[in-house]
Amino acid sequence: MTSNRLGVDPQVLALALARMTESVGNSFLIVVLPLFIGSEFVTGNTFGLTEVAITGIVLSLFGLVNSPLQPFTGRLSDRTGRRKIFVLVGLLLIGVASFSYSLASSYWHLVGLRVLQGVAGALIIPTTVALVNDLASETNRGGNMGTYNTFRLVGFGVGPIAAGAVVSAGPYAFGVGGTQLQFSGFDAAFYFATLTASLSFFLILWLIRDPENVTADASPGEDGGALDSFSVFDRSGRGVLDPVFTLGVVSFFMAVGIALFATLGDIINTRLDQGPTLFGLQFAAFVLAQIFLQVPIGRATDFYGRRIFILVGMVLLIPTTLVQGVLYDPWLMFAARFGQGVAGAMVFAPALALAGDLAPDGKSGTTLSVLTMAFGFGVAFGPLSAGFLVSFGFAVPFAFGAALAAVGAVLVWTQVEETVTTRRSPFSAD
Repeated sequence: MTSNRLGVDPQVLALALARMTESVGNSFLIVVLPLFIGSEFVTGNTFGLTEVAITGIVLSLFGLVNSPLQPFTGRLSDRTGRRKIFVLVGLLLIGVASFSYSLASSYWHLVGLRVLQGVAGALIIPTTVALVNDLASETNRGGNMGTYNTFRLVGFGVGPIAAGAVVSAGPYAFGVGGTQLQFSGFDAAFYFATLTASLSFFLILWLIRDPENVTADASPGEDGGALDSFSVFDRSGRGVLDPVFTLGVVSFFMAVGIALFATLGDIINTRLDQGPTLFGLQFAAFVLAQIFLQVPIGRATDFYGRRIFILVGMVLLIPTTLVQGVLYDPWLMFAARFGQGVAGAMVFAPALALAGDLAPDGKSGTTLSVLTMAFGFGVAFGPLSAGFLVSFGFAVPFAFGAALAAVGAVLVWTQVEETVTTRRSPFSAD
């Protein structure tokens, strides 16, 4: 099979397809919710906050809620030895919340539903990554992680593009059994998000099973908490910082750097004398690079090693982030964002694979949640820091992101060791 020739487990391919399906609908909300909040469909007390502030709170709640919960859900999945049930419950919550948006009429309905989706994300994100890790082996973990991330990013990239068209084409009307049904463009978007979550639910239900070779982690640890399987400092004594913690810090730094761009849309458009279409292309350039490169880079780490890719990626992140603060040409900005995407592709999937190599038996959910949690916090912190730092000069946020990348490169160089010891063809059969 092609999946075997490329070093990808068939179940990982099915899981990636399911996540892509769910991501299309869930990413609709990035475009739809700001429009919905600004429409006449939503009213109520804002407690002195502007619509822009409410929009920022609603959009950021997903990451702010799910990120700190991920170590706990990851640990719980380790303790039970099951991943699939967590993913199914999370998708069920995503679907319920997506449909409920069509019934919402006040700002605080949206806040509550976004919190619910954040809880759902905490159930889905660490357990799906842990499931990929469980299904993979040291010889194909990079390729599996790269494939999973590629499909997920395709869904994330397609959703926002289609969302605006679905909303603007409303209202919709059609007859069923002699009854005329009519609903707004917003309702259509929310129904579509519900449909994609439902499709993903059934794909997971029918096609995915928990690996039989994974046993529950029954050890309570020193404190029985969610964070007992990793530490800040290296317990082996080979370095100062624990390598998994280091990879989490590096993931946070990378996420901050790539998320700086989104907040500065109006300023960037004015500076580059461009419209929203070019800004959208520049924003998408990062995702495009990830889609093209995650699989080949992830697969390459299976025979060339993981650490070298992470290190080169962090080094490349320095100039590609810094240069965005001094450019005046829209297409050079597109190139910089694409280069930043290349750097991101060299860091995230290889870092997940390396952390998966280091994960103790029965603790991959807890271990990998360090990276997914850190990335989520970085995506939330990046826009906030950009909004504050840009007041000191347009280049300052990007210089800050480049400085974090430089620190990250030093951390990888000094604190992370290679885990892959064999070299083999990337297209050899497993």
